[in-house]
Amino acid sequence: MNDFFSQEPQRREVNTDVVGLNRFLTRMYGNMALAVLVSALTAYLSMTAFRAVIFSYFAAHSGMVWLVLLLPIALTFGINASAQRNPVGSFVMLMVTAIIYGLVFALIAGAYTGANIAAAFLSSASLFVFLAIYGTVTKRDLSRAGGQATAALFALMIAWIINMFLQSPAITYIFSFIAVIIFVVLTAWDAQKMKQLYLQAGNQVSVSGLAVIGALQLYLDFINLFLQLLQIFGMSDRD
Repeated sequence: MNDFFSQEPQRREVNTDVVGLNRFLTRMYGNMALAVLVSALTAYLSMTAFRAVIFSYFAAHSGMVWLVLLLPIALTFGINASAQRNPVGSFVMLMVTAIIYGLVFALIAGAYTGANIAAAFLSSASLFVFLAIYGTVTKRDLSRAGGQATAALFALMIAWIINMFLQSPAITYIFSFIAVIIFVVLTAWDAQKMKQLYLQAGNQVSVSGLAVIGALQLYLDFINLFLQLLQIFGMSDRD
């Protein structure tokens, strides 16, 4: 009987950890899903109600395209740097990032059919859900695979820059498949990594800030999966 009472605090602590983890994961994936929804809504409105205004503006101010492409990179650094000090501000920056990527999607959507976009979105969403669940529940350590995927991503980025001068559609097509494999690994690793970060430091950091950082990372994984699959489906149709 004494053994039973001596184990009760430990059980209560474990249950508290589980509840806290579930709340953190719900908040993180909720933020990520909201960012995807904001991007999708922005892209839709940009391609319909505001299409003429947006496309004429970018046609008249070609330099704004570079700002739209580079600003999310600056916002990503800003979110990671300020999330612990200012979770609300970081959340706002995440939503701004989602809006900008929605504009990017609208600008490139004209090169693809509606069927391509729908197929790429459904495929990337299905892949993401499976990988996020796998990364969260698996007992296997994915850090080594994640590190290798990160190194492969940097190498692929360099190769992509080189191919910008070569302009080879075949190489671009192959690179898209490689990129999908890389982001498949990174998605599962990031899901596991955020869970481990919460379990290790959830009581020492801002949970809201950590949830925003995790949402940003998983959002970037998702949109990269989507963009690469969109390119694969689009190039397959052209072939």
